[in-house]
Amino acid sequence: MGKNILFMFSLLAILLSSCSNTNNSNYIPSQDSLRFTGEVHLRNIKQLTFGGNNAEAYWSFDNKQLIFQSDWNKINPHGCDQIFIMNADGSNLSNGQRYQLVSTGKGRTTCSYFLKDGKHIIFASTHAASPDCPKAPMFVKGKYVWKIYDTYDIYIANKDGSDLKVLIGGHGYDAEATASPDGKYIVFTSTRSGDLELWRYEIKTGKYLQLTSDLGYDGGAFFSYDSKKIVWRASRPKGEAAAEYKELLAQDLVEPKELNIFVADADGKNAHQVTNLPGANWAPFFFPDGKRIIFASNNHSQKQGGRLFDLFMVNVNGTGLEQITHSGTFDAFPMFSFDGKKLAFASNRRVDRKKSRDTNIFIADWIDNPTSADTNFKTIQTNKK
Repeated sequence: MGKNILFMFSLLAILLSSCSNTNNSNYIPSQDSLRFTGEVHLRNIKQLTFGGNNAEAYWSFDNKQLIFQSDWNKINPHGCDQIFIMNADGSNLSNGQRYQLVSTGKGRTTCSYFLKDGKHIIFASTHAASPDCPKAPMFVKGKYVWKIYDTYDIYIANKDGSDLKVLIGGHGYDAEATASPDGKYIVFTSTRSGDLELWRYEIKTGKYLQLTSDLGYDGGAFFSYDSKKIVWRASRPKGEAAAEYKELLAQDLVEPKELNIFVADADGKNAHQVTNLPGANWAPFFFPDGKRIIFASNNHSQKQGGRLFDLFMVNVNGTGLEQITHSGTFDAFPMFSFDGKKLAFASNRRVDRKKSRDTNIFIADWIDNPTSADTNFKTIQTNKK
């Protein structure tokens, strides 16, 4: 019996080694033109949009499509973000188009997501208040700010955008909604209690539960793959910073300067701070194993003004911080596919390495255990013209 077990393990090791070698032989580094030196966890990076600002691309639960927001004038002449769907492999949709508008084409939209049933989508929009793009200051007293539109409501629609109706609304800001993989809940950010707090909406019953209550901006929450945890970004201003936070919030503004990553149970209990890093640490998402978090941060570029954002990963206990992207440009909004094989993210990277302010959507194969093909990868030099 012992010899048989040893033989089986030896055979398994050979097979796994063979598979690994096969994967390495199929990977052609010279064709991975959007990858940069040091990006040991990313392979076969593919660009899916090609101009303007495209962000917050989130996977459908069958891993076949992405829903995202875009102001790219080729597909959206409106002037501010609208919601689109595209196939994750870059192929045309069933209607022959590559990108399909699923919001109204009016107002401003943000934070779209597929529901578990595969038939519905959710997103926030201001179109009910006005068809125009709402104006927003980018700087107040020299501070970079985000506008918290009190006209945002959260809508539900069929996947093609039809049968649109308000799901979560009322006075104040309701946005940043994502859905639990078990299909039971939606988590979102709202000012309905006077501060920017996380709330949970039960889809079946329509019941609400407030998940956070500490002063500060709580937003951008996502559920873990088993739907038992949530991860989000938050500020916790104290003293003079708290007074400044309240002053801006009274103007429906927030300064996204000092943010860190938090985790809690799905009902808001047992909350704890994961990161304690300078700058803005945001756009977190759980790894499929539930033990790690991927997020965007400028913690490493504070001495240069904090303008460089990269993706990082960290254990849920705050250990094991590791930088993932090294493009020298903006990299953010990461989300793993539900099979854990691919990562979608937004970036300013380009094949020709030229500087750009266009933010596009990319997907990459995720390599959890890098091989020599990954650790030895070098940025492909291109001719800049």
